[in-house]
Amino acid sequence: MGQTGQVSIDAHELLLCGTHAHPPIEPRMADVSEFNAGLVWLRRDLRLDDHAALAQAMQTCDKVWCVFVFDRDILDSLAADDKRVSFIYDAVQEVSDALAARAQAAGVTGVRLLVQHDHARRSVVQLAQALRVQAVFVNHDDEPAAKTRDDQIRGALAHAGVAWRSFKDHVIFERSEVLTQGGQPFSVFTPYKNAWLKQLRPNHMAEHAFGPANRLAAVPEALRADTACPSLASMGFERVDLQGIHVRTGTSGALTLLEDFMGRLPHYAQARDYPAVKGPSYLSAHLRFGTVSVRELLRRAWPGHHAGEPGSSGWLSELVWRDFYHQILYHHPHVVERAFKPVYDRIQWAKGATAKAWFKAWCEGRTGYPLVDAAMHQLNQTGYMHNRLRMVVASFLCKDLGLDWRWGEAYFAKHLLDFDLAANNGGWQWASSSGCDAQPYFRIFNPVSQSQKFDPQGKFIRRYLPQLAGLPDASIHAPWLAKPVDLVGAGVRLGTDYPEPLVDHAQARATTLARYAVVKKDPS
Repeated sequence: MGQTGQVSIDAHELLLCGTHAHPPIEPRMADVSEFNAGLVWLRRDLRLDDHAALAQAMQTCDKVWCVFVFDRDILDSLAADDKRVSFIYDAVQEVSDALAARAQAAGVTGVRLLVQHDHARRSVVQLAQALRVQAVFVNHDDEPAAKTRDDQIRGALAHAGVAWRSFKDHVIFERSEVLTQGGQPFSVFTPYKNAWLKQLRPNHMAEHAFGPANRLAAVPEALRADTACPSLASMGFERVDLQGIHVRTGTSGALTLLEDFMGRLPHYAQARDYPAVKGPSYLSAHLRFGTVSVRELLRRAWPGHHAGEPGSSGWLSELVWRDFYHQILYHHPHVVERAFKPVYDRIQWAKGATAKAWFKAWCEGRTGYPLVDAAMHQLNQTGYMHNRLRMVVASFLCKDLGLDWRWGEAYFAKHLLDFDLAANNGGWQWASSSGCDAQPYFRIFNPVSQSQKFDPQGKFIRRYLPQLAGLPDASIHAPWLAKPVDLVGAGVRLGTDYPEPLVDHAQARATTLARYAVVKKDPS
């Protein structure tokens, strides 16, 4: 296996799979459908095209309805201004409009997405019974809470005589599809990636065709009021101006971002680490909520990867990392609450009033380290943080401030627009060295050298910390080391306009090495 990712299959077949010159294979419709009526429950898959569960429903049912539930089990704990709710709301509206348009083009009127604001474990079963469907179609969700919810719903549906059909859609390979030669799940990324690539076949990239739109069913009159999309206000949420933070929503937004990224993909490997540069795809939230298919992204990445283009190969690796963390969560659900490596649960993290004050300063971007603070301001203002900076701020929290990685994980879970449990948990455990394939505990990011290397001119820092904008490039990374004349010239008074550093990095590093000494004898 070389850097080009050549695998033991016909490369020509895979390249054809990744071009738009070849239309998707249309499903073969049986003479007699398996079900008279089916309900497709959309969750983290808010699109119509290349949608596994929807394609199966359209193939096997005479009539198909689609539903989305604003699940109160999830939403009731969120803040009124949570950006994710506005993102989801816009995507739901676009799906509903698209369903109506496709049905109308096929001569069917009265079609739209059924929407409810309720507890999904109750409302899905009730709706299935009200529609008298024989099956409910979903795509897999392997998060522990989602699995518990789905088990309850599947049991209730079985009791009511309704079938449950669940499909892989959110990843390329899931669960136990990629295993070691010994039949065990991988815990190290590189051999997982090699096995992933070796196992890849054209069908793993194939598009799930939508099917005949005349099978879409109109909303029954008796259910029109109860399944109309509620307003954000009626659900207790505020409209967040996502356009103001340059977030594009829905499948249309995802495809616009994707097309823009295609022109930048050849430079991705070099540009992705620099937060002031337009390097990433910015598609993470769309992958999280399924407004774009992961197979579509793989089809775009594969030709360049096979040709040895570093940008395409780098982006493909990120898609593989995503699969990797999802299979880790599936096989090791304990990571939601504890370290992947149990020995790391022995670490005594900082506690008490000082620890809480430091955590608050970290959350608010007041640590005194400009790159860390600018990154936190980016997160708090936009709901997004550059990937390089996620590693920097996570390392700083755990290994400079000595705070429990779970504190940071929970903060990201609350504020990231693209929050995904598997990736977020995997990333935080990687940074704290407690996870699978994690950085060694003695590897500690220096926030100043990271700033100098990846934001050399301080462009990103100036964007989010305008009070430091007047400092020379050489001084902006560590203002406490700046010449007094430069501080005066920039109008910066340390401790007033910008804080002094919470900790000295060199001293903090020594403290961290001592804290992690409990794992030296048992690095498993």
